[in-house]
Amino acid sequence: MASGKILIYGGRGALGASCVQFFKKNNWWVGSIDLTENDAADANIVVDRDADWVAQEAAVLSKVGTELKGESLDAIICVAGGWAGGNAKKDLAKNADLMWKQSVWSSAISAAVGANHLKPGGLLVLTGANPALEGTPGMIGYGMAKAAVHQLTKSLAGEKSGLPDNSLVVSILPVTLDTPMNRKWMPDADTSTWTPLEFLSELFHKWSKGEERPANGSLVKLITKDSKTELVIV
Repeated sequence: MASGKILIYGGRGALGASCVQFFKKNNWWVGSIDLTENDAADANIVVDRDADWVAQEAAVLSKVGTELKGESLDAIICVAGGWAGGNAKKDLAKNADLMWKQSVWSSAISAAVGANHLKPGGLLVLTGANPALEGTPGMIGYGMAKAAVHQLTKSLAGEKSGLPDNSLVVSILPVTLDTPMNRKWMPDADTSTWTPLEFLSELFHKWSKGEERPANGSLVKLITKDSKTELVIV
């Protein structure tokens, strides 16, 4: 019998795949939501990248309901997202639109799934960004989208948000994650300041089991120094 049930939104990305693998290793039922399938997951919900926000939400909710067969989720982890630079001089709307689709659409759909399928006391994790706590003039679209995720987190933690009783909603605020792509594009960087994917997978596992949870609505900065990561709540 599975230890619990979890959905990973962005289950084919570097962090998402790490989470799928970790929870599977710990005997959880794991569903992946992404643009392509993750063969390691127990169930795959593939999102149509050409569908609009409303259609994506409706399709994901329908498919999740089919897969769960009336059962509820212990946790939903949304680690979908991306990055784009750029200021107001060129392609602001284009880059902001892309960031909105990758971060805000996925976060809002995760919230809708949580409202309909999380257990009371369940966990919803969204992915914000540390730089978006302030101005991001060199990556305006990215900052706008991540700031929206921060606001969504606070809203979902409030009364009458639609989530089940005693749910925990938090956003992680990474600086740089230790992913293969980051190592490829930043070969000379100091990786001792990068947060390991395994650290986050283990952290999500603890929270999913109700252990060492931060306060509801927390924005959790991940500060890694000398290959050690600490959590700073803002």
